[in-house]
Amino acid sequence: MRFEVEIGGRRLVLKRGDITAEEVDAVVNSANPELTPGGGVSGAIHRRGGPAVTEEAARIRRERGRLKTGEAVITTGGNLPAKWVIHTVGPVWHGGKKGEPELLAKAYRSCLELAKSRSIKTIAFPSISTGVYGYPIDQAAGVALRTVREFLEADPGPVEEVHFVLFSEKDFEAYRAAWERIAG
Repeated sequence: MRFEVEIGGRRLVLKRGDITAEEVDAVVNSANPELTPGGGVSGAIHRRGGPAVTEEAARIRRERGRLKTGEAVITTGGNLPAKWVIHTVGPVWHGGKKGEPELLAKAYRSCLELAKSRSIKTIAFPSISTGVYGYPIDQAAGVALRTVREFLEADPGPVEEVHFVLFSEKDFEAYRAAWERIAG
């Protein structure tokens, strides 16, 4: 399953798949504040990336402490096909009354700004915060896609292609439906 659209001369791709297998410059890890391997996307990235990813994340945590919601840091990709892993912490869902949409948008923007600063041309995102953090996927998809669209329309920087790599058919369909609402 794959859906592509052009935005400002750049490409936005929605696809079902395994983010750890993406052949892009950077993959995004939906991390916890401690930057430790967890379950879901984070666990998969740390397992496939190997000790280099985990050790570099641990060094960053020692140097700067816990990563705040919406911030992003970068490590090597280790054994992943991607050269880099951009780690970001999305918000925990509290019913949408504690600034969750703004914090989720900030997480995506932080990753894109970090990619821009490193001259990264291709980046792959998972669906941030929709696993154990409980953010409803329909709402999260809208925030994610609007944020990426705004970035691509406004910024002439090096990012040429943004992938959303979605684990399930249901997630893929939620993102495709959100895009239809946004592009409407």
